[in-house]
Amino acid sequence: MATGTNEATNQAPPLVEYDVFSADRVLAEAVDRHLDPELLDEARGELTALGRSAGSAQVQDWGRLANENPPKLRTHDRYGNRIDEVEFHPSWHRVLGKGVSAGLTAAWGRPGGHVRRAAGFVVWTQVEAGNGCPLSMTHAAVPALRTDPALAAEWEPRLTSTVYDQGLRPAAQKAGVLFGMGMTEKQGGSDVRANTTSARPLAEDGTYELTGHKWFCSAPMSDGFLVLAQTSPAEGGAGEESLTCFLVPRVLEDGTRNAFAIQRLKDKLGNRSNASSEVEFDGTWARRVGDEGRGVRTIIEMVAMTRLDCALGAASLMRQAVAQAVHHCTYREAFGGKLIDKPLMRNVLADLALESEAATTLSMRLAAAYDDGSERERAFLRLALPAAKYWVTKRCTPVVVEASECLGGNGYVEESGMPRLLRESPLNSIWEGAGNVQALDVLRALRREPQALNAYLEEVGRARGADHRLDGAIKNLLTELADLEGIEGRARRLVERIALVLQGSLLVRYAPAEVADAFCASRLGGDWGTAFGTLPHSLDLAAVVERARPVS
Repeated sequence: MATGTNEATNQAPPLVEYDVFSADRVLAEAVDRHLDPELLDEARGELTALGRSAGSAQVQDWGRLANENPPKLRTHDRYGNRIDEVEFHPSWHRVLGKGVSAGLTAAWGRPGGHVRRAAGFVVWTQVEAGNGCPLSMTHAAVPALRTDPALAAEWEPRLTSTVYDQGLRPAAQKAGVLFGMGMTEKQGGSDVRANTTSARPLAEDGTYELTGHKWFCSAPMSDGFLVLAQTSPAEGGAGEESLTCFLVPRVLEDGTRNAFAIQRLKDKLGNRSNASSEVEFDGTWARRVGDEGRGVRTIIEMVAMTRLDCALGAASLMRQAVAQAVHHCTYREAFGGKLIDKPLMRNVLADLALESEAATTLSMRLAAAYDDGSERERAFLRLALPAAKYWVTKRCTPVVVEASECLGGNGYVEESGMPRLLRESPLNSIWEGAGNVQALDVLRALRREPQALNAYLEEVGRARGADHRLDGAIKNLLTELADLEGIEGRARRLVERIALVLQGSLLVRYAPAEVADAFCASRLGGDWGTAFGTLPHSLDLAAVVERARPVS
């Protein structure tokens, strides 16, 4: 029998049974802003349904169970036959299946498809971030396959299907497929020119036999993979001029398993529901994608799309962390009042909310650029995408740490869900090229593609004159850009400024005045400390916090 000392008091109720999409004012406004009016009713209906599902107690429990029961590798069956299969908890299949059915792999060719899919990705990643990996790679494989019209005609309908058809069978027998990717090798990492996996041509035109090892191969339970291999192998790798992109199916057309040996699953800090693996190719059948020796150019669009998903995924984690912190402080009382009404806590929450809003607004703007598809928008993405991937993903971990602290000791306990967010938070910064790789990519765009800088400056210039701090930041950025000599050593600082100025411009144009004012005063005006909760006290912080509060 419970006694009086066991009664739980002054505890926030669970943030559950709410619409994750509609409660996110920033995300909902971005959808309204970037979609044609005739698409809005349908899109909002779909996203609201997904948001209600994501906020339900049942689906949140699926996410918890998928994370607490990580995948297991079965290399052999009971008779000793090599099978190389990965077993998942049923909750993983439920979460991933719902993501597929919600169209998170099916943006291509759909009006407003990238904005709609990006918003859904932000919503659904808040359930369990691990399922975002196969969803992202399946979605991103399409532009790479389109370099070969015959391959695209065969595979694209399967990749964009909204049917989750699990199990290893020939792709032609499945209603929908998933894709993974294998670029990284143990000796090279991001330097794919050092790859040593070799490709030997077979008799049938366009087919090859692969031999080699991939240090990271994500989602090894997938039906197919895009990989890089050398067509003219040499000691230590043949270099970029020999790198070629290949499609490796898990199951061949005749139903036999392709040579795809999963050596082990990675024991990771976070993202534990998702399987990441090392794989061995030994006489593995593959089909060339794109021209021989043009592998990097072929696969680069896939990498770009997954980089966008890294930014979206980080924005999603930030949003969930901030939602939990604001929700907790709305109910929790201390020192004679609600935490949310305490000036110092309000400052912390407002600062976190600014970071979250800026991340979501920027990421959704990039998704809209893909829907536009114009030459100007492609040039804009060439500079803005790696800058956003660098900065948004870098901000995720400090946001989640501070949001966890808002819950006090409760935020350090697994049941709160905050430790899971924290373990997940560094990953998007590492995936698809860590910070230095993104910074160097920005430098390449500045040096080789003047149209990229022109498109960026045109974008940020649309807010010129609206805020003197933004105007000053643009002027200072132009001064930095005027001298590219020896710039590599200060590339991170430059890319940070590029991202902050772009975020400031977007918020000045689209966010409420109190949000834009607070962002420009702190991130661009220099009136900000080195920790969250150091915003100028004269700002309208209550309005900023209220905008971030999820409605349960």
